[in-house]
Amino acid sequence: MTPTSETNEPIDSERRFVEQTTDAAGSVLVIEDDADIASLVRIHLEDAKYSVTVAADGRTGVDAALRNPHDLLILDLSLPDIDGLDICKQLTQLVPRPLVLMLTARCAELDRVRGLELGADDYLSKPFSILELMARVRALFRRPPVKTTSAVDTPHIFSAGGMSLDSWQRSAQIGTSRLTLTAREFDLLLWFVKNPNRVFSRAELLDAVWGAGYDGFEHTVNSHLNRLRSKLERDASRPSVLVTVRGGGYKLVPPGKAAASHDLT
Repeated sequence: MTPTSETNEPIDSERRFVEQTTDAAGSVLVIEDDADIASLVRIHLEDAKYSVTVAADGRTGVDAALRNPHDLLILDLSLPDIDGLDICKQLTQLVPRPLVLMLTARCAELDRVRGLELGADDYLSKPFSILELMARVRALFRRPPVKTTSAVDTPHIFSAGGMSLDSWQRSAQIGTSRLTLTAREFDLLLWFVKNPNRVFSRAELLDAVWGAGYDGFEHTVNSHLNRLRSKLERDASRPSVLVTVRGGGYKLVPPGKAAASHDLT
């Protein structure tokens, strides 16, 4: 049966992607190779006044994301040409960064955790309820928006001691030594740099960096902290920058500028 739109016009399965323009509540890019699922998601998103672009494969989706910025990416992880996790890793580096909602038929917890570590903001396992999908989309769009200002006025460089992070370039360094970070490592370190010497529990870090609703994933905070320590500390077994506060959590003790005298990467 050929999927149809809400106007009962056949959807051309040969078109690589379909772009819609409306007075939109937000822009959404759907990368999904199952035409029936993509059509259903598109119809409900458009009914909710979102502007929707649908891509039927990974390469077309990446091209669409690079060509025009989107507020939200709904990404199937099981695509025929490019692994969805690789797409997630690439597109969460964009500035401005889109929100990412993963759709996955993969049952392994490791795949879901890996997606969240690469920068995804939420996930749904297939088969899923369209009502739940729309609820999660609305929840993601309710996150506080990034303030729109001119490039000159927008703060984008954040420093603590000898550490400096550029949120536009998503680059980090201590003194003159560059740090090589994943998307989520960068987000976690940026949160610490914005709040130096403040103690955060794992649950607070999970909520601030990964987003609300990720109870049960606190172990991923530990893995990211350990990886950050391996890149920040002279001796990761005796951390002096990302320190553990007994009974409290973790805090960033800003390193002095002299800390850049050694190779941190």
